[in-house]
Amino acid sequence: MDISAFFPVWNNLEESDRNALNAAAIDRTFFKGEILHRSSEECTGLILVRSGQLRAYTVSPEGKEITLYRLLDGDICLFSASCIINSISFDITLSAEKDTAVTVVAADVYKRIMKKSAPLSNFTNEIMASRFSDVMWLVEQIMWKSFDKRLAEFLMEESNIEDSLTLKITHETIGNHLGSPREVVTRMLKYFAGEGLVSLSRGTVTLSDPVRLAALARD
Repeated sequence: MDISAFFPVWNNLEESDRNALNAAAIDRTFFKGEILHRSSEECTGLILVRSGQLRAYTVSPEGKEITLYRLLDGDICLFSASCIINSISFDITLSAEKDTAVTVVAADVYKRIMKKSAPLSNFTNEIMASRFSDVMWLVEQIMWKSFDKRLAEFLMEESNIEDSLTLKITHETIGNHLGSPREVVTRMLKYFAGEGLVSLSRGTVTLSDPVRLAALARD
């Protein structure tokens, strides 16, 4: 199995290490709604997204969800193999938002090579830093940005991902992404509808005025 496309440092690795990583890689397919990984107590392995869409989220003790980041084609999930990084415990759940094809690299093999390979170690640190930046950005949004702007930004992001102004998504699902109760989402969407920004139907949100929504998200 050739996984070189996921690693910009591939040609800097020793041939034996490249062969070991390829040998430790297994293709898997997950259907929409399936769970790939749950909590830091598991060490699923390094997940490479070949096609599809994954959602990384955390769950509060009360059961409230909030999306940390999405993983699209060509992305790598490091926290599904958190056991390869000493002193880091990161509780996430990883689920398929669409039917998704991934390659899973065994964590023990990756960790062994990372320990002796400076290029792979540096690349891993870059991925980790990028993901922590995503999470810190989310924390800043929750702390300092009003809910109407966060909702507008989410709708614009979702529209870009789906390449459509019509989103097949429920108010509860939006609430899970944003860490907000469904009732709060519903009230704000109704306000948006009253302002002509969106139109609503069962299980669907249509962006009626994406220009104004984008301006609200940026404001």
